[in-house]
Amino acid sequence: MSPSSLSTAGVLLITVPTIAFGGLSLLAHIMRNIPGYLDNPVRRGLWRAGHAHAGVLVLFALVSMLYIDQTGLSEGMKSLTRILIVAAPILMPLGFFLSVVRPSDTKPNKLIWLVALGGVSLGAGTLSLGIGLI
Repeated sequence: MSPSSLSTAGVLLITVPTIAFGGLSLLAHIMRNIPGYLDNPVRRGLWRAGHAHAGVLVLFALVSMLYIDQTGLSEGMKSLTRILIVAAPILMPLGFFLSVVRPSDTKPNKLIWLVALGGVSLGAGTLSLGIGLI
């Protein structure tokens, strides 16, 4: 693996305990019946989606680091592909969580667009990686 992919993988691995802490936080909201979570289906759904997307996308990004160095892409395109793929597990969960920050929020605010931006980033990075591997 290249030094860039190794350091990116290291940063991704450091995020795993924060995702575990997020899961623990969601569990605490359920077990303690904290107002604004169980009684707010929109917030509950978006927070669950944020947590799930964070976990899955970090794993996807880690696996992608193994493949990026195997592509025929230029170094600049490899760097861009890394950035695009790693942006998704940051932007998408942030959009889910920050769009319903207040316990009283019953609809997402404009920060929900971070989810779409993360999806575009994931799509572009994955497309670049796929093309580079062909």
